[in-house]
Amino acid sequence: MSDSTSAAVHKSPWTALLRWLRSLKGLFTAILLILTAPAAHHAGWMLVLPGLASAILVAMLLDAPLIRWRDGEWSVPDGALLTGMLVGVVLSPHATWWVAAGTAALAIAAKHALRVKRANVLNPAAAGLVVSYYLFDSGQNWWGALPDLPPVWMLLLGSTAAFMAWRLHKLPLVLALLGVHFVLATSATYVVDPVRLAELYRAPDLQMVLFFAGFMATDPPTSPPKAGDQVTYGAIAAATGFGLYIAIGAVYFLLGGLLVANLWEGWRKWKRAGSARAARVTSAAAPRTEAALR
Repeated sequence: MSDSTSAAVHKSPWTALLRWLRSLKGLFTAILLILTAPAAHHAGWMLVLPGLASAILVAMLLDAPLIRWRDGEWSVPDGALLTGMLVGVVLSPHATWWVAAGTAALAIAAKHALRVKRANVLNPAAAGLVVSYYLFDSGQNWWGALPDLPPVWMLLLGSTAAFMAWRLHKLPLVLALLGVHFVLATSATYVVDPVRLAELYRAPDLQMVLFFAGFMATDPPTSPPKAGDQVTYGAIAAATGFGLYIAIGAVYFLLGGLLVANLWEGWRKWKRAGSARAARVTSAAAPRTEAALR
């Protein structure tokens, strides 16, 4: 082997890593690490690491063979890495490691259970966290959104969330979601106890909605690509989530609203897929009809 070939072989893992870091999943992972590091330092690494690590590990171990079965080849489950990270930073760090692991398993199951074409319908982390709330009575405090740090840290949270939304071409979605959320929260003060609604403008709820809008609602496989559809999607998620907050006050109200928006987008995809199949059948039948008429 020549020196140049040997050097290329030694550089290839780093080249692959750099290429992955420039991808959307790599960029998202890096941003989540930037947010998680100060949050974990403040909360205590020994407290948050068991749940975070178990969620990531279980998600990746379960997703890898399912992807192999679906696609016919092995690949790095970097989507599951992100799912595990999101589960870990939303769950309370006081939750046991097995609750975090179980929540991640539920998230991966939701990812593969309901699909349209090759895309999952439900946001995996959101689905896993909602089911976990009822199955494990799990707490959620969104510690990864930096709610316990001084308010100045919201600059980091807001700027990274906005950058990720811009990079994913989802700014209309984020603006619609936040706009509807805060318009409803302000307008409802005329009919609902203002003290209760004021919580939405304070920590941890304020940081929670910023993190949610920038990093979860913008999930590419489960959210629409076109700006007009994104506005509708964001409005559905925000309005449904606010309705859940008023009706039952559950900690997962934002996640529940997102799952309803996921189902709306999945229904749209299913309709488009059905229309495309019908068009192909009609197109294929046309030559046979013409031949029969000759």
